[in-house]
Amino acid sequence: MDPAFFVPLAAFVGTVALVGAIVSIARHYAPSKAEDRLAVMTGKKSASDSVAGSLMKEEVFLEGKAGLSALIRAIGKRFENLQLIFEQANSPLKPEMFVLVCFGSGLVFGALSVIAYAPMPLVPVVGVFGAAVPCVWLWLRRSMRLSKFEKQLPNALDLIGRAIRSGHSLAAGLKVVVDEMPAPIGMEFGIAYEQQNLGISVEQSLQNMLIRVPNMDLQFFVIAVTIQRQSGGDLAEILDKISDIVRERFKILGQVKALTGEGRVSGVVLMALPIALFFAVYYINPDYVMLLFTDPVGRKMIAFATFMQLLGAFVIRKIITIKV
Repeated sequence: MDPAFFVPLAAFVGTVALVGAIVSIARHYAPSKAEDRLAVMTGKKSASDSVAGSLMKEEVFLEGKAGLSALIRAIGKRFENLQLIFEQANSPLKPEMFVLVCFGSGLVFGALSVIAYAPMPLVPVVGVFGAAVPCVWLWLRRSMRLSKFEKQLPNALDLIGRAIRSGHSLAAGLKVVVDEMPAPIGMEFGIAYEQQNLGISVEQSLQNMLIRVPNMDLQFFVIAVTIQRQSGGDLAEILDKISDIVRERFKILGQVKALTGEGRVSGVVLMALPIALFFAVYYINPDYVMLLFTDPVGRKMIAFATFMQLLGAFVIRKIITIKV
C-alpha cells in the first residue's frame, strides 16, 4: 500500500485525539451541574446567574416537553449505565477517552494487518477485532473486581458483626471494614461510610453501594440492615447467618464448577476449532479460503457461520451456567 495513505490518516487520528483531550480538560475544570445546584442551594449563586439559570430553565423546559423529556431521559439512562460499568470496573479511563482508545486500537490492528500483507477483506475484520479488545479488557476488569468483592464479603460481614457485638454502631462497623480490608470492598464500604457521614442515612448509603455492586449476597445484607433499623433485632446474629450462607454457597458453587468443567472445556474447544481451522487452511491455501470473502455465496456462508457460532456460545453458556 502507498505510504502516502497513512499521512492523512495520521492527521485525522491526531486531530480527533486533540479534540478529545481538549473536551476532557474542559469538562474537568468546568463546574458540573451538581456543583452549580449545590452553589444555588447554599446561596453562593442565585438562580438568575447564567449557569444556574440555564440549569433551572433546562429543567422547566424538559418538564414542559413530555416527549422530548422521555427521549432525553432514555439517552441519559443509557449514559448512566455506561458510567456505572466504568465505576464497577474502577476504570482509570473516562468514557470519552475509552472511545478514543477503542478507535485507536482498531486503527492500530488494521494498520498491522496491512503491514503484514493480509488480504484486504480481512483488514476491516481485524480492525473491528482490535476495537473490541479494550471492551473485553473493561468487561474482564469489571468481572474480576465484582468477583473479588464477592469473595471478600463474608469476612467483611464477620468484622461488622464483631464490631456490633463489642458495642459499636453499624457506621463504626463500616469504618472497621474500610480500615482492615483491601480494595475493592474497602473502597466500596469507604464510599458508603463517607456518604452517611455527609448526612445520608445508612440504609440509603448501603442501597447506593448495592447499585454500584450488583451482588445477591450484598443485597441480603442491605435488606437485613433495613429491616433491623425499622423493626429491631440482633443484627450481629443475622450477619453471622448471612456470612455462613455465603460460605456454603461458595462450596456448592465450587462443586458445580467441578461437575461442569467438561462442558466448559468442550465449549471452548468447539468455539476455537473453526477459527483455528480457518487460519490453518489460509496458511496452506489462501486462494481457497478467500472465496469466502470474494464470492457472494461465500460472504453469506461467513455471516451464517458467525451467527451460528454466537448462537452456539450462548446455548453452551446457558447449559453450563447454574445459579447457586
